[in-house]
Amino acid sequence: MSDSKTDKGKAKINNTGIPVKTLPTTTCVDPNCPYHGHVKLRGRIFSGTVISDKMELGATVEWAYTRSIPKYERYMRRKSKVSAHNPACIKAHKGDKVRIAECRPLSKSKKFIIIEKL
Repeated sequence: MSDSKTDKGKAKINNTGIPVKTLPTTTCVDPNCPYHGHVKLRGRIFSGTVISDKMELGATVEWAYTRSIPKYERYMRRKSKVSAHNPACIKAHKGDKVRIAECRPLSKSKKFIIIEKL
């Protein structure tokens, strides 16, 4: 029995250890895919919006949060923006709500992987 196939002929999907609502239905041959490749997920998990998908196998994800300013007893709105790997089996596009998980550095700027569309 091969590693890439199960008993019923369907493609094997790796267990990432992070519960997701929907698993990818298509397969890919990307070695940096958490479901079909060899990348392990660890660290922080965020939900955000894809603001750009122009990178080859990548996307820019942004999310908003609030930060407390104790001196003024108010909150300040802030945004974070990161580059994330966009596997071919997920293929998120601009405007999609996604969840991203931290992994080892995949390139100079990519340290997150898109794990599901919300």
